Amino acid sequence: MAWNIVFEPLLPVLLIAALALPGIAALAYSAWRRARGAPWRTAALAVLVLALLNPTVREEDRETVPDVAAIVVDRSQSQEIGARPDETSAALTKITERLAREDGIETRIVIAVNNPEDEKGTALFSALEEALADVPRERIAGAILITDGQVHDVPKTADALGFDAPVHGLIIGRKGEKDRRLRVTEAPRFGIVGEPVDLSFRVDETSAGDQQAGETANVTITVDGEEIATTQATIGETTEVTLSLKHGGPNVIEIDVEEGPDELTVLNNRAVVVANGVRDRLRVLLVSGEPHPGERTWRNLLKSDPSVDLVHFTILRPPEKQDGTPIGELSLIAFPTRELFDEKLDEFDLIIFDRYKRRGGVLPIAYFLNIVDYVENGGAFLAAAGPAFASPFSIYRTPLAAILPAQPTGETTTGGYTPGITDTGDRHPVTADLPGAESEPPSWGRWFRTIDTEVDGGDILMETPDGEPLMVLSRAREGRVAQLLSDQIWLWSRGYEGGGPQAELLRRLAHWLMKEPDLEEENLAASAQGGTLTLRRRTMGDATPPATVTTPTGKTRELAMEEVAPGRFEAAMDASELGLYRVKQGELSAVAAAGPLNPREIADVRATEKPLRPMTDATGGGIWWAGEDAADTPGIRSVRAGQDAAGTNWIGLRRNEQYLVHAVHQVPLLTGPVALILILGALALAWWREGR
Repeated sequence: MAWNIVFEPLLPVLLIAALALPGIAALAYSAWRRARGAPWRTAALAVLVLALLNPTVREEDRETVPDVAAIVVDRSQSQEIGARPDETSAALTKITERLAREDGIETRIVIAVNNPEDEKGTALFSALEEALADVPRERIAGAILITDGQVHDVPKTADALGFDAPVHGLIIGRKGEKDRRLRVTEAPRFGIVGEPVDLSFRVDETSAGDQQAGETANVTITVDGEEIATTQATIGETTEVTLSLKHGGPNVIEIDVEEGPDELTVLNNRAVVVANGVRDRLRVLLVSGEPHPGERTWRNLLKSDPSVDLVHFTILRPPEKQDGTPIGELSLIAFPTRELFDEKLDEFDLIIFDRYKRRGGVLPIAYFLNIVDYVENGGAFLAAAGPAFASPFSIYRTPLAAILPAQPTGETTTGGYTPGITDTGDRHPVTADLPGAESEPPSWGRWFRTIDTEVDGGDILMETPDGEPLMVLSRAREGRVAQLLSDQIWLWSRGYEGGGPQAELLRRLAHWLMKEPDLEEENLAASAQGGTLTLRRRTMGDATPPATVTTPTGKTRELAMEEVAPGRFEAAMDASELGLYRVKQGELSAVAAAGPLNPREIADVRATEKPLRPMTDATGGGIWWAGEDAADTPGIRSVRAGQDAAGTNWIGLRRNEQYLVHAVHQVPLLTGPVALILILGALALAWWREGR
């Protein structure tokens, strides 16, 4: 309970003053004339004015409300280093115990962690604002931040906090910590596959005074988990290296510097760059053995892609054809066999033989040997077979037989049928999930011819309803070979009976021949998004072993994978740590970055008071180092506004003395009858005094 006297005027104060002025003037004149009744007349006027001001005794039924103190606990990635987690927990326990002994203080504890989706780093003040969003500003006693000091959202001014109370910092860590860190200064975002690209980085070794060691450190560079180079980097200086991108699409480049002596952590000893590989035009040599309806389909498909540089030759008039036409009247371009198949063969990325048949006068046996060498040394060869493949003039009767997996039987089957996907094809990335393949039979248009073969190697991905092979893929040492055993795929491009996924199928086939990672039969991929790490494994087998995941902080975990489709397995786990996750499964490996590739959070992980010092000084707070022993944690005191809020070994929290009023009782001190009696009594005394 609390009471006080308040005034609730019956008339406006200015009107009361205006009414009182004539009386005051008269009383002043009476006093100057030394009239005997002047004091009593003054008392009467005073009682009248007081009655009009209406003095009231107010009694309030109050409930004291506690002040609110916030404890923001930094659980960011830099706080997971060494003994910091345990020291943070010990300091939090001590602070909460001491706050519990303070009457009238409500404690709110908020845990601040990193958001994997942004690059804001450690955002303690955002967490503080969220924790106090529902608290009236006049009830806030202060805030205590338990952190390593690496805070990235410190307001520029104390006014930006939104409250007037001290902010204190309790630093976890050691003064003078030493750390080595790597920073990329220049990195390519794009690069031409196989062409050199430049990469620059800098290794710094810092202590309390940011002094660089000036020595050298061993740096390892890997691309997509495969080590490609090592170099010696001078600490404190920029190092440049030249490397090449291995494939189209994202290439994950990791730069890793060896651990230094007495180093705080190796979290920031690596940096990651993602460079997109771009092919400098795919050079394709298309050789058509004779004009046919599907020839234009091949040409249109390849010419429609601006990244394809197509060289196309069609054998319109073979050398053995003699019709008496003078050579000078022929407008045909001579087939530059020597230039294409001897001098510049290695410049092509893909060679396609479309319904080509063996003609000694066009391609001698030596050129076929050159093609075999080209494939076995890493080239790509696609043979689209026609009836000639089953004839005595088949290209299988050349040195190409060494790399072709399907051998012709000499027979050709005609009649309508719907191409189908084999069990192997359901797993292979070239034919898996082709549009229309989900039904049985597939919802595609029919073909009408098949070249009968016997397959002695490779994978059969497509077949006829009778089991005759239609598409076979194989490897020849370093290169790859594909065979289409029908010349009817052009019907799909014409939309016959609804057509089929010709463009998608041939696009995948070309990418497989070009060794694109996404089209590999055995492939492991990882992606981190929304705080979740997702693993995807493609295999031609029926099962796959668990994957070993290494987190950015070096922890390992085995993750079992579940089959989601034939030959495809997936698994997922929490990815709350920022940085690079490494995944290994047998001979396969993959990497994925959670959040920014080079998180701001681990750019500098040394304990420091520098970021917080301006804010604590501006709000009257203080900074203390928790040390190795939680006993070093400062005590807690309540202070009033205007008093010091920090001492050598104590933290001050402001006492605001706020309360809630549940009920109010008011009693007037000068009621009308009482005021009238006092006024009349004072006037009577004045008349009596003046009448003597």
